[in-house]
Order: sequence, then structure tokens, then C-alpha cells
Amino acid sequence: MTAHPAGRDIVVGIDPDRNWHLALAWAADEAQRRRLPLRLVLAVPPRHHTRHVDDTTDRTALRQAGSDRLEHAFNWVHDRHPEASVTGDLVDGSPAHVLGGAAREARLIVLGSRHLSRAAEFFSAGSLVVPVTAQARCPVVVVGDAEHISQQPPFIVAGIDGSASATAALTFAFDEADLRGAALRVVCVWQRLSIMLDDEKTALRAQRTLLSEATAGLSEKYPDVHVTHEVLAGHPVEELARAAEHALAVVVGRRGRGGYTGMRIGSVVHGLLHRAHCPVITVPTG
Repeated sequence: MTAHPAGRDIVVGIDPDRNWHLALAWAADEAQRRRLPLRLVLAVPPRHHTRHVDDTTDRTALRQAGSDRLEHAFNWVHDRHPEASVTGDLVDGSPAHVLGGAAREARLIVLGSRHLSRAAEFFSAGSLVVPVTAQARCPVVVVGDAEHISQQPPFIVAGIDGSASATAALTFAFDEADLRGAALRVVCVWQRLSIMLDDEKTALRAQRTLLSEATAGLSEKYPDVHVTHEVLAGHPVEELARAAEHALAVVVGRRGRGGYTGMRIGSVVHGLLHRAHCPVITVPTG
């Protein structure tokens, strides 16, 4: 494997300890669809992250194991796509820092999910899904489960709420659906309150208007994408996860209207990362 100059490639994180095949398969197939180079990155954690902090031999062994795993992943991609342009990097540093840095010049970054609890995702030394998703300048794809490719016709779900990041996510979702020849379900979720029936009707009309206005120009740009609009009532995380149960992916903006103060990802994104049973694609604004 050779060094690869900074460019608009697809970056995938190779986990040194756990199965990386689902995330790598998604990334390799996406690179093939978009005709982009694929960059494999494996981070070797600092010595204080290892059990034997003073054992140089263990550190050398750790790097060798990482190199072997990276080589295995490299060959696996070429078996899947012989013509693929693939490079690999073994980098010293914490996984979140290394992959966050790689995302600065990437078109997409693809991560596997360890299915950690919400608390573990924040505090585990091996956690990288939330920090990378929060910091990346490009869309981040988290692959925790396989795509539902048996669903016919295939479809992608996009969740919108009128925010700027949701608009960016919708644009990405249209592009992804067009690349895959998939349908697109554009979903808006609202939570019922104790309001009068007339007010509820007004709220529903407003949601439908939001959907129509959000998709109008993009439908013209992507005429081959079959689009449906859905207004669902309930908790946004639960409803979006349910709508995407058999989807190829669910696409959402990084910051919606319900984000926690001080967080760079919205509460819906955070919930979907732990709840959805398909790849979750998070898109930053602009």
C-alpha cells in the first residue's frame, strides 16, 4: 500500500479489534458508485490506552497487528472490486482524533458501530462514532447493520424538519437515491400536543407544505427518483427508525431543531445512531 495525497476520497475506519466487514463493504461499494478513491485508516492508540503502558514490545506487536489487519482489509476490497483505487494508512493516535482529522479532506467518512450504550459512547476510550460525527466537515456514515438490499423496491429515508442541516441532508439523500436507482421517502415527524383539533389540522398542513417546498427543486433536478412525502406523529427518533426499518439508509442533518445545548449533533441524530437498524448518514450544514 502507498501513501495517498489529501483529496476528495471516501475514508473508512478499520477497527483493530472488531469486525470491520460491514463498514468496509459499504464504503467500497459507495466508492465504486461515485468513482472515488477509497482510503482505509487504522489508528493505533497511544501507549496509555494499552494495558501494558511501559512495554515497548507490546507496542511493536500492536502496530504489527494493525498493519496485518489493514493489509487484510486492503486485499478484501480488491477481491470485491478488483479495479478499485485503494490506499491504506496506519496512524498513531486515538481513533476519534485520527479519523476526525481524516474527515477534513474526505468526501465521506464511514465508520462501523460497536452498538455501545449512550453513556458508553460518550465515555469509552474506544468511542469514536459520536465525536467524529459531531466534528466532521463531510457526511458521516455509521454502519451498524447490513443494508436491506432484499427490500423491493429499494428505498432511502430522509428526515427533515426545516433546519439548514436537514436541507443539506435532503440534497445528499436525493443524490444517493439517484446513484442507487432507489426511491426516496421524505419524512417529517411532529409531536402531538394538547391542542384543539383545528390547530392540529393547521399543524399538519404546515408539515405537508414544508415537505412539498423542500423537495420541489430537487425533484426537478433528479427526475428519475421516485419521491413520497410522509407526515408522521410521534417521537422523531422512534418514527424515523421505524420508517427506515427496511431502508438502505436513513439520512438526517447533523443539527436539527431539537439539539441539546452545547452539542454539535442533534438529539435525533444521537438517538438514531443507537436505534436505527440500517446505516445512518449524518450530513453537516453546507
